[in-house]
Amino acid sequence: MESGRSGMTWNFGMEETFVTCAPYRMGVQELSLERLVASRGVSETPPSQRVQIVPYDERWPAGAAAELQDLTGLLGSLVVYADHIGSTAVPTMAAKDILDLQLSVRDLTAAAAAFDAPLAQRGYRRRPFERDHVPAGHTGDPSLWGKRVWARRGRPGWDVNLHVRIVGSPNERLALLFRDWLRAHPQAVAAYSGFKVALAAAVGGLEPYTDVKDPVVDLVVAAAGQWARDVGWQPHGALPQENSMDVR
Repeated sequence: MESGRSGMTWNFGMEETFVTCAPYRMGVQELSLERLVASRGVSETPPSQRVQIVPYDERWPAGAAAELQDLTGLLGSLVVYADHIGSTAVPTMAAKDILDLQLSVRDLTAAAAAFDAPLAQRGYRRRPFERDHVPAGHTGDPSLWGKRVWARRGRPGWDVNLHVRIVGSPNERLALLFRDWLRAHPQAVAAYSGFKVALAAAVGGLEPYTDVKDPVVDLVVAAAGQWARDVGWQPHGALPQENSMDVR
């Protein structure tokens, strides 16, 4: 779910989140979806290019696990962690029918160079997005939010967005935090699903869909971060040793 804005994306592969639990309660009407859409000058999108949000599919986890197993076997020891992320990794969440997968590596440049050819053989094509959006209020070096993205469409099996990020980077961490925060807050899953369905119907295209979600995403960063501190959440626990790999 990449944005087409200048090669910069806000995509943690989890369709971001929608907050409903106190003290961060928010509802679709309170968000004023109409005002957000109008303020961004969203235009009509042809039906063939509209974002399609579908009900949760119980086959998604197994499909993601199988693809991750194949990818880690294909790409070898450069992969440290392999994770199913995004909305399709959250039970009962409505989502686009595209699996978001994350591979965590120690060297992004080396991994990108090594992965291009084998991924192409599996039908993946490199996308031009090389950095995640830095959430509002976050300070530090924006280059720490680097990534590489490949996409597979129209091949046997599932459509996939494959995100490659550095182990321990802030964007690798947030992809996992959002997934786990949503899994721990089922009431937010129901509300966020409804928000995405309404938003897709209102704006249609992927770029405005992503753009209008940004204020919601930046809000939930604070909620998820506070939850992580409260419960002692860690993305992976102890890091694996060199040349070992963990599939989740």
